[in-house]
Amino acid sequence: MKTGSKVKNGKKAGMSKRERRFFWIGLLFLSPWLIGFLAFSVYPICAAVYYSFTDYSIFTAPKWIGVKNYLDIFADKMIWKSLLNTAYITVVGLPVSIIISLVLALLLNQKVKGLPIFRTIFYLPTVVPVVASAMLFMWVLNPEYGILNMALGAFGIRGPAWLSDPRFTKLSLILMDVWRCGGTMIIFLSALQSVPPTFYEAADLDGASAWKKFWKITVPYISPTIQFTTIMGLISSFQYFTQAFVFGSVSQSNVLTPGGPKNSLMFYSLYLYQQGFTYLKMGYASAMALVLFVVVMVVSFVALRVMEKHVNYDVE
Repeated sequence: MKTGSKVKNGKKAGMSKRERRFFWIGLLFLSPWLIGFLAFSVYPICAAVYYSFTDYSIFTAPKWIGVKNYLDIFADKMIWKSLLNTAYITVVGLPVSIIISLVLALLLNQKVKGLPIFRTIFYLPTVVPVVASAMLFMWVLNPEYGILNMALGAFGIRGPAWLSDPRFTKLSLILMDVWRCGGTMIIFLSALQSVPPTFYEAADLDGASAWKKFWKITVPYISPTIQFTTIMGLISSFQYFTQAFVFGSVSQSNVLTPGGPKNSLMFYSLYLYQQGFTYLKMGYASAMALVLFVVVMVVSFVALRVMEKHVNYDVE
């Protein structure tokens, strides 16, 4: 046997002619996805990294400026304002949405008549596109003839100017997000239905209350689902854009105000969009996108590590 040659079962190791043919056929079928991944994912990411170190406005050639864009980010006061707004949606809005979704899932997991109808009603808002939902809620939250303020007025409560008062603009977004929590509700409902009924039967024999069964059986069993929805919600909250863009686009006087009253709706992603596509500061916007990527990665990692201590995978 010659040195350097590999022999397997008396033959040189390697792909046969048939295996090579199947490999190229498989690669041919994979090529549409592969081309799309390289063209629409890998290249934009690499380009964003390069443009973040340049002064680039689409109409002019990129000019290398080093880390100036990153230094400008930390000196930009609006960046901190947008981060505070994003943190509000993340810290306040996300837990409210998850809790409401879990409560609805618990209610829809009960054995009552007409359950499929109720499940359809609660899930239906999720089917409505986000832009259409935002336009609908601009009418619902109208301070003069909106349904919500009319309902509050029936109880003698004067409703606020939801979309004009900076104190209530983010709360308006949370109300709409809660209305659209059907997707998370379905995930929780699926997790609840996977809990073995024998656990609850054993707890009933021991005389456990409904509250104790919830904390000792339900929560530990669905803790991986809670972790998943929380991590995905964190990532989504940091990219909050569409609802805020629609809510903040038109004020009561029909004047274009992308950040809403007193920039109370200026979220990080919205400010990034404004810098890139309104002011054409593509280099600065690319630097903001990379900073957002790092922040999301760090926060998600920390949240995952913290929640990992409380997640029970060995529920059987």
